[in-house]
Amino acid sequence: MNKLKTLEDYFGHKAFRPLQEEVVDAILNREDVLMILPTGGGKSLCYQLPTLLMEGVTVVVSPLLALMHDQVVALRANGIPAAMLSSMQDMEESRQIEGQLHRGKIKLLYVAPERLTNAYFLNMLHQLDINFFVIDEAHCVSEWGHEFRENYRRLSLLKEQFATTPIAAFTATATKAVEEDIASNLGLQNPKRVRGSLFRENLTIHSRHRIKDGREQLLEFLKSHEGESGIIYTLSRKSTESVAHFLQNKGIEARAYHAGLPTEEKHATYSDFVADRVQVVVATIAFGMGIDKSNIRFVVHMTLPKTLENFYQEIGRAGRDGLEAETLLLFSAQDIVQQKMFIEDLPETPYKQHAFNKLDSMVRFANSENCRHQSIAAYFDDRIEVCGTKCDNCTTTQSEKIDITTAARMLLSTILRTEQKFGLHYVIDVLRGSREQRVLQNGHDTLSVYGIGEEYSKAQWMTIGDKLLELGAVEIGEFKVYRLTNFGVEVIKGAHSIELKKERLAVQKAKPKRKVTYFDDYDAEVYDRLRELRTQIASEKGIPPYIVFSDKTLKDLSNKQPQTKGEMLEVHGIGEVKFERYGEAFLELLTV
Repeated sequence: MNKLKTLEDYFGHKAFRPLQEEVVDAILNREDVLMILPTGGGKSLCYQLPTLLMEGVTVVVSPLLALMHDQVVALRANGIPAAMLSSMQDMEESRQIEGQLHRGKIKLLYVAPERLTNAYFLNMLHQLDINFFVIDEAHCVSEWGHEFRENYRRLSLLKEQFATTPIAAFTATATKAVEEDIASNLGLQNPKRVRGSLFRENLTIHSRHRIKDGREQLLEFLKSHEGESGIIYTLSRKSTESVAHFLQNKGIEARAYHAGLPTEEKHATYSDFVADRVQVVVATIAFGMGIDKSNIRFVVHMTLPKTLENFYQEIGRAGRDGLEAETLLLFSAQDIVQQKMFIEDLPETPYKQHAFNKLDSMVRFANSENCRHQSIAAYFDDRIEVCGTKCDNCTTTQSEKIDITTAARMLLSTILRTEQKFGLHYVIDVLRGSREQRVLQNGHDTLSVYGIGEEYSKAQWMTIGDKLLELGAVEIGEFKVYRLTNFGVEVIKGAHSIELKKERLAVQKAKPKRKVTYFDDYDAEVYDRLRELRTQIASEKGIPPYIVFSDKTLKDLSNKQPQTKGEMLEVHGIGEVKFERYGEAFLELLTV
């Protein structure tokens, strides 16, 4: 049987999708393969088809039991003998599968990476005729990937134990650095490298600042997806349940899913969702990796993901059938603070700085005015044209833009005058005439650029800095040092003009010559929520709001966002007495 007849008979397709045949041919030629292809691009077929044309069994390493189970069920339904060996099976079932393997009755065997470190299992593999190994979700191999797993790192043993057996590695998300790490760690020998375009033409991407808890925005979004399947991602287990309950009260069939739920409940929710008995699942990232459901019409993130890899993989679960699908990202400054706190808890290793850099990339993407698809592609070292109609930035034309060329040149000049040795916060301190000790010690208060940027708040300058980063006018080096690119030098020389959406900068210029103080620079969204809580407490106590906390205190709270009593006592206007009376309620709001 040839490959085209196999494709039609077993998979129901008359032709290969782009890049599939290239990989199938490489595997049939017994080459090592490394394929990077977006979710929904048809990676699985690339290794499921060739094994049907080869002698022996293919061993597939996959990270999730649920994914392995779904794929085995789907393969068997297509008449392809497949099995999995996992902790889900009892001894008798495992022995039956081993017997089938020895008799050559199984073409695809799915296992978790942990099993390959088991001496008994390895010994059994040496007794089988293995045509090739498959490493699915191969980004898990790399320490620089977003889902590094120690057991994946140990898969280097495959080339040691089975030197002549080819390996085919597949992932949807890998930067060039991660790609090299995968190839090196797995010991791939001159692999056939195939990298598909990251543009998902059926996926429309939106990103918006979250208003309050985002639930009204969510409801508005869901109006256009009535009766359709979708996933809503939240950061905490508690919020999955509260959002699901909220949707249920609005007449939407929704279920919560997180790692803390009983196994039976998780299995039931997963099964009901896949079978279209449940419309919406509200979940932590514990749900969805490799989910075998093609008709997911939307994915919503209620909070900021920690990396662009996570975000891209999660939105990739929508529209795998090739039909139109839509995604929505809601985020706020508080999300960024929370994610940074998670990273701060990591041990002091190079990975910690790497995690901060990844978060910075995610924040820039969320705030970006550039084509969303183009930004994602660029992050993964791909170059594509603007999508035209498949993201909010390309379809929004009514937003008023303002010229920030002068401000951009100020910022770039200050980076240059401070010898490109500092981070953005320091550069902005110089621009705004800060009397910080470090600025004075470095003698930067004598520079011609010192104090010329009082016109904007620090937050506004950060936005301008982000815009320059998005445009490639600056780049971030080691220790978050900002450096000019050739394009940045051209901007200083007046060769380019820079525009920014007016609402993004939320320009509220200070009056001329008025010194901008620390308390004029605050998180307006968090401040508004703090004011609402203050009003509520004041009403309950029958006292004026300012008796609870002054506006200045609320602004300082919005800036520092303390997470403990000790941190809260460092905030302007809060002592032990005020904390004992009102502190806990404000802490609860800030740590949600």
